[in-house]
Amino acid sequence: MNLTEEILAGRSKGQVEMIRDFIGKSSDRFGVLMEFVLQGPTETREYAAWIMNHCADRFPALLKPYIGEMVVELGRKECTTALKRNFLRALSSQAIPDGNLGPLVDVSFKCLQSPKQPVAVKVHAMTVLYRATVAIPEIRHELAIIIEDQMPYGSAGFRSRGSKILAALQTR
Repeated sequence: MNLTEEILAGRSKGQVEMIRDFIGKSSDRFGVLMEFVLQGPTETREYAAWIMNHCADRFPALLKPYIGEMVVELGRKECTTALKRNFLRALSSQAIPDGNLGPLVDVSFKCLQSPKQPVAVKVHAMTVLYRATVAIPEIRHELAIIIEDQMPYGSAGFRSRGSKILAALQTR
């Protein structure tokens, strides 16, 4: 299989799963995918980021070398909603190195507080922030306040995740 051709060829869930299965746990193949995620044209980057999440669901360690670049990308104004959603989703299940944690927390708070961000971005940002409270306990109070303020206006998905995180914050 020519990975580049397959990434550029289709935009279906079946295609995503086929590419994911081909990449498997190969860091070399995943590296080719990440070149598209981080450097391709916008539409290709968004599609490749979707594939990236499916790969990282199976083999989370593949993402480790790219965490810093993903955090930098999240901080750029040009970062699209689809990229934010996929990057935050992927990073929400990763151990974030200390050097990247501060910038990721800043971006996640901005996403969570922005009225322009869709629910999926906010929910993944909320999860990133909750996981960050282990390393930075002083953000717990701010996170709880922001979630509580948005709960009455949030979607069912936001309220569900928000309720779970608020309950977890009280026990931590």
